Amino acid sequence: MTWIDRALLFSPLDYVAVTCLIAGWLWIGWRIENPTPSKPSVSALMDAFRRDWMTQMVTRQPRVFDAQLVGNMRQSTSFFASTSMIAIGGALALFGNTESLAGVAEDLAIGSAPAMVWEIKILIALLLLSNAFLKFVWSHRLFGYCAVLMAAVPNDPDDVHAHPRAAQAADISITAARSFNKALRTIYFALASTAWMLGPVALLLATAATLAILYRREFASHSRGVLLKLPPNTQT
Repeated sequence: MTWIDRALLFSPLDYVAVTCLIAGWLWIGWRIENPTPSKPSVSALMDAFRRDWMTQMVTRQPRVFDAQLVGNMRQSTSFFASTSMIAIGGALALFGNTESLAGVAEDLAIGSAPAMVWEIKILIALLLLSNAFLKFVWSHRLFGYCAVLMAAVPNDPDDVHAHPRAAQAADISITAARSFNKALRTIYFALASTAWMLGPVALLLATAATLAILYRREFASHSRGVLLKLPPNTQT
């Protein structure tokens, strides 16, 4: 079977739906991480609070609370990385048994299609899950770097290295959180991609619903309103 024959297995609407999925995934990530000053996202607000956290850490004695926070963050990234691995394993198992999936589709009157069609649909979700796994792993490692930098901050707030090193720890913490958030968003879209099993219209609807949920949580949620009541100190 040539590439042209494979391409013809999908309708133009299928290509539109997949394009919208990928474009939506990239756009919402860019929009959240590059908000306008007048309408910051929850992620942007939390970045500023992370800087405030490291500033307060300089004078906090002891710093057990700060260490516990970073430890909890590492546990979260480790949990989601493990969950992503399990999901990837499930997708790979399904990838090698598409005949059963095709049979289920026929029983549900979804339609009949060659095994290759189902394999490609699973592959999209598999690629997104793999991307999320790699980001979770990197986030886990960055939170480890952050813990080391926090430990390197001098106990004396008057030390010339105290605040610069705290700022370094904040930057690493922010980078780790962004990687974690990217991975979570990718999981959202991986789940949305499974709607393609029901057809391109279902994929379009799932993509739109995912975008609406992510946009609301970042720009119109109650938690965002709470964060805006007392904004972080951006002067530090």
